[in-house]
Amino acid sequence: MRQIVLDTETTGLEVRQGHRLIEIACVELVERRITGRHYQTYLNPDRAIDEGARAVTGIEDEFLLDKPRFAEIVDEFLAFIGDAELIIHNAAFDVAFLNAELARVGDRYGRIADRCNVLDTLLMARERYPGQRNSLDALCKRLGVDNSARDLHGGLIDAQLLADVYLAMTSGQVVLDLGFEGGAETGAHAVIAPVILALRPRVLRASEEEVDTHLKRLDALDKSAGGQSVWRKQEA
Repeated sequence: MRQIVLDTETTGLEVRQGHRLIEIACVELVERRITGRHYQTYLNPDRAIDEGARAVTGIEDEFLLDKPRFAEIVDEFLAFIGDAELIIHNAAFDVAFLNAELARVGDRYGRIADRCNVLDTLLMARERYPGQRNSLDALCKRLGVDNSARDLHGGLIDAQLLADVYLAMTSGQVVLDLGFEGGAETGAHAVIAPVILALRPRVLRASEEEVDTHLKRLDALDKSAGGQSVWRKQEA
């Protein structure tokens, strides 16, 4: 099974306000293994980046001036994702931006759903950890994924972290959260316990000599107790 973990960065939060993609990043999984193949590109959005998005991503308008436009990379991007399953955190956001870009370059490209199934790890996390924070950073902390290199949001590092988070969430591990999670100031704790498959235990039977020794010991206990000892009653 081939899966693509995908993340995007944008000029702003609202696709309906004409905001555009400025980065696409993909990490490939095959049979639940990170293959090392990835696809990443920055994009010239032909518009300014909102101040909030610039603060989050660290990407400046000037940096994108010589980068390709989506129409120039659409074919190679679609070739990379192929018919793989897409794994996206808050998929509705990324897919809306991707569909908007596809619509701009022509009806023949269709929509993401025409090409790929999409798995939303945010919805998955909300089902598994209801009432808790399920941002990518929160999931990294809960599942023991090292995100210390993530000073700013970046498409490729976020896709790599999400790949690790997805594999941890679906690897048969049991996460005991105990309801302690919150911000760092709350002293959150999480315990990750691997599922251990139980093996049929070996049955060891006492030898005749051992049974005889045991009975003699019970006789001695009965004698010292002046009657039937508690051990004899327990055996009965």
